[in-house]
Amino acid sequence: MIAVRRGASQRAVARRFGVGLGTVQRALERAGDHRVDRVDWTDRSHRPHRSGRTAAGLETHILELRQALKATSALGEYGAAAIARELDAEGQHAPALRTINRVLARKGAFDGRQRIRRPAPPPGWYLPRVTAGLVELDSWDFVEGLILQGGPEVEVLNVIALHSGVIGSWPDLPYTAVRTLQVMFRHWQEVGLPEFAQFDNDTRFQGAHQHADVVSRVMRLCLHLGVTPVFTVPREHGFQNRLENFNGRWQTKVWARFHHESLAALQTRSHAYVQASRGRLAPHMDASPNRRPVPAGFALDLQAPLHGQMIFLRRTSDTGTVELLQHRFPVDATWPHRLVRCEVDLDAHCIRFYRLRRRAPDEQPLANEVSYQLPARRFKE
Repeated sequence: MIAVRRGASQRAVARRFGVGLGTVQRALERAGDHRVDRVDWTDRSHRPHRSGRTAAGLETHILELRQALKATSALGEYGAAAIARELDAEGQHAPALRTINRVLARKGAFDGRQRIRRPAPPPGWYLPRVTAGLVELDSWDFVEGLILQGGPEVEVLNVIALHSGVIGSWPDLPYTAVRTLQVMFRHWQEVGLPEFAQFDNDTRFQGAHQHADVVSRVMRLCLHLGVTPVFTVPREHGFQNRLENFNGRWQTKVWARFHHESLAALQTRSHAYVQASRGRLAPHMDASPNRRPVPAGFALDLQAPLHGQMIFLRRTSDTGTVELLQHRFPVDATWPHRLVRCEVDLDAHCIRFYRLRRRAPDEQPLANEVSYQLPARRFKE
């Protein structure tokens, strides 16, 4: 301020003190012709000196008029225009129609109901122990339809852990069920076993769909390792969102970022990306649920008896039934077209059906329990 009054340019002063030209100009405008030491430099509120809000008594009267008109009006009109006419008839100054509507909206007096946007349920909400952070869940999926220039078609098997964020990615030639099982086993040998492994309904995970009571080799690997396989609802999104996000991220950061001369080059770049991602997530991984080590000397016996549980997320039909393992089971006739968690207990020889609601993820009551025993037959290798 003093420098400007002594003849320095406003721009020079702004550069000298590291402020904008507008700041200098506002200071000059506030000071006017007063001495610098007599200017009130304190910030002033931008709130208007007078409030334009409708008086509380008038707001109450507007609500009373609306209720009275709704009950007694011969025309059946009780909107803002009708309320304004009544106020004029009473000799009061009626606010603008927009003001009346704001009062009604603020007091929740409108007949129409606005859509309530409820918060999304927590990840893994359909498995209570996962939601509570007590156990880990690994989600598996394939990325298909990738073709190297002048080379073969490539598929990628991806996995991501729900709590720790541990990822894995294995680009290779089109996968078989045997190859899928081998990759899963090596991954779990490296990072440890989760409590749950989640899949979509791909036949390499779930087995053939044309036969009943099929337990695939991937499912058998999970059961023999004490991991509960979980299968999501067919043709519905949302349950694999975290994994789908990782699939897209891998395609952006690895597949589309480079020109890959060969499958080996793609595998090298994918491995480097996975290791870098795990390094960044290391502190978070330490705070995640513990993972069990793979038993020493474990060898998969596809013919061994099965124990444990398999979980299928399904949506009921219009009659409250679900299709599971190529059978149709009754759940609840009063629960049509709704989500259920189907727990196939291989030891208790039963299937338990639990109601699921995204709106109330903590409420998962038992809807029904039916007897079921997996047929004792040899697995066709």
